[in-house]
Amino acid sequence: MDITGKVIQILPKQTGQGKNGTWEKQDYVIETEGRYPKKLCFNLWGDKINSFNLKDGDQIQVKFDLESREYNGRWYTEVRAWDIVKQGAGSPAQEQGPMNGEAISTGADEFFNNEEGSGSDDLPF
Repeated sequence: MDITGKVIQILPKQTGQGKNGTWEKQDYVIETEGRYPKKLCFNLWGDKINSFNLKDGDQIQVKFDLESREYNGRWYTEVRAWDIVKQGAGSPAQEQGPMNGEAISTGADEFFNNEEGSGSDDLPF
């Protein structure tokens, strides 16, 4: 899953000791654009906190997984980000691959630039 928005709050880093050693996580809040903006709190764990270097006001696309778990009869849901793409200032958002940043072709340009259907009202199917 993914969502695009602006970083509006960076919460303090949390650390702790678990059975596998020390851990650290940091929560971030983004706000989507549009007529009815939504706010979403997501977190980053470990080395990913420093690798994305997020700041207030950054326009980003967050790719995340949702996970819920039960504890003492209550359910808790976590939004864990696994990739973040910063959007360029003043340029349209470009969809990028999750690991190497290369553009993904959707095939839409090939459809609209097809000479066979250009200039006519024929449907492509």
